[in-house]
Amino acid sequence: MIIDCHGHYTTAPAAHNTWRQDQVAAFKRGAPAPLYPEISDDELVESIQLNQLRLLKERGVDMTIFSPRASAMEHHVGDEQVSAAWTRACNDLIARVVGLFPDTFIGVCQLPQSPGVGIKNSLEELERCVNELGFVGLNLNPDPTGGMWTGPPLTDQYWYPMYEKMVELDVPAMIHVSGSCNVNFHATGAYYINADTTAFMQLIQGDLFGDFPELRLIIPHGGGAVPYHWGRYRGLADMLKKPPLSRHVMQNVYLDTCVYHQPGIDLLFDVIDLDNILFGSEMIGAVRGVDNETGNYFDDTRRYVDAAALSPRDREQVYSGNARRVYPRLDAALTAKGR
Repeated sequence: MIIDCHGHYTTAPAAHNTWRQDQVAAFKRGAPAPLYPEISDDELVESIQLNQLRLLKERGVDMTIFSPRASAMEHHVGDEQVSAAWTRACNDLIARVVGLFPDTFIGVCQLPQSPGVGIKNSLEELERCVNELGFVGLNLNPDPTGGMWTGPPLTDQYWYPMYEKMVELDVPAMIHVSGSCNVNFHATGAYYINADTTAFMQLIQGDLFGDFPELRLIIPHGGGAVPYHWGRYRGLADMLKKPPLSRHVMQNVYLDTCVYHQPGIDLLFDVIDLDNILFGSEMIGAVRGVDNETGNYFDDTRRYVDAAALSPRDREQVYSGNARRVYPRLDAALTAKGR
């Protein structure tokens, strides 16, 4: 079985995205938000069958852990109420997709984060999504300011209520920023990779997993600069008088395979322990085109993993075993179906 741990609903129906524009425009005018539109099941089916489902079948991938479009979370836009309404609409749409394609998609939620607002305010939505909608994890934005980084690091007590709830619910978080409002940082080319790298360094500097030994975090996009500069981070951990990374961070942190060329995937597997790598593609996401050097889609990451020097057993671990271990609610859902 092949499980893609990193999928976003980037092809949501136009009415959903138009409502978001109207919601933000109403907020700026000081007017009430418009009613959310009626979106039929047929519209959802079309948006999935022509896009994600088609590519999953072509690439031989069985299931995607599916969440709202990351760049559209836009926690820096509007206020807490705007974010809460947008988040609920996005999560409900994911739940509908999962209901229509239960064998192919399983949900991960967006949170109603907002700059300057306590993370406790996001707990209710997380509980709703896990307990009522059957979601198996969450996306946690380490910088809801959209590139200004004015909030506390992930190791700060500010985040602890969320971590406590995650442990209670037994769900992991993918550390994923949203769109950038800072002109210095291209969203997917700079901000995402910077944020992945920044999150990893924050974890080195703190002692988060001493307080939460059961917490599980996924850093996407291959971990940003982490595998390439592994020696730097090992050395910095030593200078900061921290334990070796294998004990200090890597018992709780996982990277995905959203790396869009063969040398990058090979480096990832060469540097990072196999137990810490989850298959992911972020298909129809940051990089959607065809590589003119190979003739294949950049985000067809299965091709890279298949070509990596892995044994069949190791490949199976990356394709499904690690995801089922890191997302125990996913494993339970699959086991209940005899998969």
